[in-house]
Amino acid sequence: MNLDLTGKNALVCGSTQGIGLASAKELALLGANVTLLARNKTSLEEAVASLHREGNQTHSYLVADFADNQQVKDVVAKNNRFHILVNNTGGPPGGKAIDANPTEFLTAFSNHLINNQLLAQAIVPFMKSEGYGRIINIISTSVKTPIRGLGVSNTTRGAVASWAKTLATELGEFGITVNNVLPGSTNTQRIWDIVENNAKKQGVSASEVEAKMKAEVPASRFAEPYEIAAAVAFLASPAAAYINGINVPVDGGRTPTL
Repeated sequence: MNLDLTGKNALVCGSTQGIGLASAKELALLGANVTLLARNKTSLEEAVASLHREGNQTHSYLVADFADNQQVKDVVAKNNRFHILVNNTGGPPGGKAIDANPTEFLTAFSNHLINNQLLAQAIVPFMKSEGYGRIINIISTSVKTPIRGLGVSNTTRGAVASWAKTLATELGEFGITVNNVLPGSTNTQRIWDIVENNAKKQGVSASEVEAKMKAEVPASRFAEPYEIAAAVAFLASPAAAYINGINVPVDGGRTPTL
């Protein structure tokens, strides 16, 4: 199986912690030159220093705030020679869809779908010239089954999944694949924030909420970030060249649909 990414350049968004950083580390282990994109320069410097280096590998970072579409566009326009794009952005706040202010939907679409589009537009021309491209979107299992209490997130993630499927049909002939990785509950700050918020709403302890969430997973535990990252790295590799336009749940079996 060819998992070698030597000579390939990867851009990983939201990559100073959690699944983003874990994905960057896995790509570096496979030989890729990795560029991290996030808003905090100090955190980026620390994250870059943690990446595996061998031979002629070079790693770097770009600073941009995903709340500013123009900033993201400008930064990547100057640095767009990437074979691999990993779109990863923190989810919007929880709450019911019916209670959400329309501006919450607009902000979420801007942070996720619009930035994904801007990044793809900047990078795809280079992918086409190389005859090799991998666009991997880290979204959520809510694409298959909406998650209670995450109304804005469910809506936005679904839009990103449809966008990805559309791109997959448009770009496949150029050797570019577009796929979505759907993490289940994962041991990151995001899941612990959800646990705490649910505990407050339900008037129970955080440990009770945690136990209930884990009981819904056949694996009886939360995922570790590197387990999600392994799927990302495989989809980025030459071995995954004929896998295109799919949603890959990495959730310990929790999603109740095929």
